[in-house]
Amino acid sequence: MTIPLRLSAIGLPAFLLSSLVHASFIEEMSSSLEFKNYYIHRDYPQSSGQTERAEWAQGFLLRLDSGFTEGPIGFGVDTLGMYGLKLDSSPSRSNTGLLPREDEAAPGAPNYARRAEDDYAKFGISAKMRVAESELRYGDLEPALPTLRPNTSRLFPQTFRGFQITSNDIDDLELTAGLLSRTRQRDATHYEDLSINRKGGAYTAADSQRFRFVGGNYRVTNRTRLGYQFAQLEDIYQQHYLGVSHSLDLGEGRLGMDLRYFSSDEAGAASAGEVDNRAASSRLRYRLNGHTWSGGYQEQFGSTPFAYVNGTTVYLFSQMQFSNFTETGQRVWHARYDYDFTDIGVPGLTFTARYATGDNATVAGFDGEGREWERDLDVEYILQSGPLKGMSLRWRNAVRRANFSSDIDENRLMVGYVLPL
Repeated sequence: MTIPLRLSAIGLPAFLLSSLVHASFIEEMSSSLEFKNYYIHRDYPQSSGQTERAEWAQGFLLRLDSGFTEGPIGFGVDTLGMYGLKLDSSPSRSNTGLLPREDEAAPGAPNYARRAEDDYAKFGISAKMRVAESELRYGDLEPALPTLRPNTSRLFPQTFRGFQITSNDIDDLELTAGLLSRTRQRDATHYEDLSINRKGGAYTAADSQRFRFVGGNYRVTNRTRLGYQFAQLEDIYQQHYLGVSHSLDLGEGRLGMDLRYFSSDEAGAASAGEVDNRAASSRLRYRLNGHTWSGGYQEQFGSTPFAYVNGTTVYLFSQMQFSNFTETGQRVWHARYDYDFTDIGVPGLTFTARYATGDNATVAGFDGEGREWERDLDVEYILQSGPLKGMSLRWRNAVRRANFSSDIDENRLMVGYVLPL
C-alpha cells in the first residue's frame, strides 16, 4: 500500500494544478469565424495602360485566442487562420489587392495582365505571457501603433512577425515597446523584409529586418490624452510621434480637438537616402445627436515626403481610401461628416462622407506643383435582429483627381459576418 499512497499524494496536487491551469486556459478562450465577401471595381479613365481593375473574392478568418494559465505568470497562445477564394477575376483586371497574382504575365501580354490565384491560405500563431498588468506577445502580430498601422482594407489584415510588450501596471499610463522583423502583406502568403514606402521614387529601395518602437499613452483626465512614440527602421529612418487629444461639452454636443505631429530623419547607414520630414496634422470635431462634423489642416515640412513602412497606412487625418496626401511640402485641408441613423429610429445604418484637397506638393518624377483631391462616401448597415443578426452590408465609393497621376474612380461592395464560436 505504501507505493500507491505515495503516488496518490504526488498525483493529486499535480492533477489539481493541471485542472486549474486547463480550466483558466479554456474558460477565457474566445473564438470566431469571420466571413467576408468583397467586390472591388476601379477605373483609370485617363490611363494608357491598365484602365480597369475588378475582382470578387470570398474570405474566411478563423480566430482562436486562449486564456492564460493560472499563477503569477500566465501563458497562452493566439492563432489566426485565413483562406481566400477567387470568385471573379481576369489577368487584364487583376491587382485589386484582394488576391495574390502570378509572378509573370502570359507571353505577349502586358506586364500588368497577370493571372490571380484561384485561392490562397495563410496561418499565424503568437505566444503570449502575462505578469500582473503587463503582457508579452511573440510571433504573428497585428500591432496598432501611431508609427506603424497595418493595412486592413482588403480581405485579410497585413501582419508582422516579432514581439511586443504592453504594460498597464501604472494607473492611466499604457507603455508599449517591441521589435518587428518581417511583414506579410494583405494579399500575400509569404513574409518579406520591411522597407520604406518609396513615394514614387523619392526614396531609394532598401530593406530592413529591424523595426523598433517604444512609447506610451497617458490619460491626463477622462477627456485629455497625451501620446508619444519613438520608432526606428534600422539603417533607413527614425521617427518621433507626439499626439494630443481633448474634448469638452459645448452646447448640447461635444467638441473634440486632436493634434498629431511626426518628425522623421535618416538612421544608421541611411540606405534609402536622406529622410527629412516633419508632419503636423490637426482635426476639430463636433458631435450632436447622430451628427458628427470634423475637419482640419495638415502640412508636410522638410525636403522629403512622410516616411512610413511599405504596405501600411499612416496615422494622419489625411488618410483616405486612395491617397494619404503625404508628398513633400504638401498642404491639405480635410473635412468629414458622419451620421448615425439610430437618431431617427434606424439603428445599424451609418453614413460617412469625406473630402480632402492638397496643393504645394513636390512629387518625384513630376515637374511643377502637385495638386490632388479625393472624395469618399461610405454607407453601412448592420442587421439588428433575425438569424443573421450582426451581418454587415457596406458600399464604399471614391473619386480621386490629381495632376501628377491617373484619375481613379472606385466602388467597393462588402458583406461581412462574424460567427462567435
